Amino acid sequence: MPAVLITGAAGFIGSHLSDAYLAQGWRVIGIDNLVTGSRENLTEALRSPHFELLERDITTAHRELIDDLRAKYGQIDLILHFASPASPVDYAQLPLQTLAVNSKGTEFCAQAALEWRTRMLYASTSEAYGDPLEHPQRETYWGHVNPIGPRSCYDESKRFGEALVMAYVRAHDIDARIIRIFNTYGPRMRSDDGRVVPNFILQALRGEALTIYGDGSQTRSFCYVDDLVAGIMACAAGDAARGRVVNLGNPEEYPIAQFARIVSEIAGVPFKMEPRPMPPDDPTRRCPDITVARQLLGWEPKVPVRDGLRRTIDAMRGTLAQAGATSV
Repeated sequence: MPAVLITGAAGFIGSHLSDAYLAQGWRVIGIDNLVTGSRENLTEALRSPHFELLERDITTAHRELIDDLRAKYGQIDLILHFASPASPVDYAQLPLQTLAVNSKGTEFCAQAALEWRTRMLYASTSEAYGDPLEHPQRETYWGHVNPIGPRSCYDESKRFGEALVMAYVRAHDIDARIIRIFNTYGPRMRSDDGRVVPNFILQALRGEALTIYGDGSQTRSFCYVDDLVAGIMACAAGDAARGRVVNLGNPEEYPIAQFARIVSEIAGVPFKMEPRPMPPDDPTRRCPDITVARQLLGWEPKVPVRDGLRRTIDAMRGTLAQAGATSV
């Protein structure tokens, strides 16, 4: 049975990856310090005899952790590095932890990949492009990032992580690849996550005005989590993406004000908005060019945004109803 090590396994994307690899017959070893992740995300995975969650911090005691994992599990065939706060709310509250996990945590994964001669996938982000001057963004674009701004603890540490992974590729020929993830949504996003999709859904279900920053003309593209997981697994398999950077996201672009109206419509509530000033360094346009993913992996998103939103709204409505937080 092949084995995969997933850092950040209790997070939004990491938990979906855990389920997907278990469904394909893998043994899954999850690592998470549960700072932003939740055991509830792993309800299904924890029922499997082929899944184990280790509550460990990958930013410390690298030598001990690498040796412990090797001794306990033997050969690990794949490392997926998804540990990191990923929402503006989280990394604003946890800037030092964010910097550490995307630097020291990435070094742990790269060193483990080197010693175990194991394939590694590093989860980077579209935030590496900053407020882009190129549109849509291709993997060859170097980005337009404020290195000392309030978002820099995340976007600059992710950029450093990319540089570290590529240094290991060049110096030690490890089998690694990098993905840059664009806005992803779906069940298991925290309602207090702070990103646009859970914000809009929570406000709509509570009958509140949807918070729109600026005039709402800024754009984002939204990829449903099942599509993203398929792209990650395709990128992690085989040699096509070895040593490469690959954008994963949905190239269908929406102005935020239009997207807010769609969320209200699907939630079945009247559209109301509350305008607020734009936060510092918030990108005005963000949309992936996924030509590389199409050519290398044969991958592109399949779930229409409205279908994905219905599933996500239904999931969040159920969660809130259980908590008695909404009557919608």
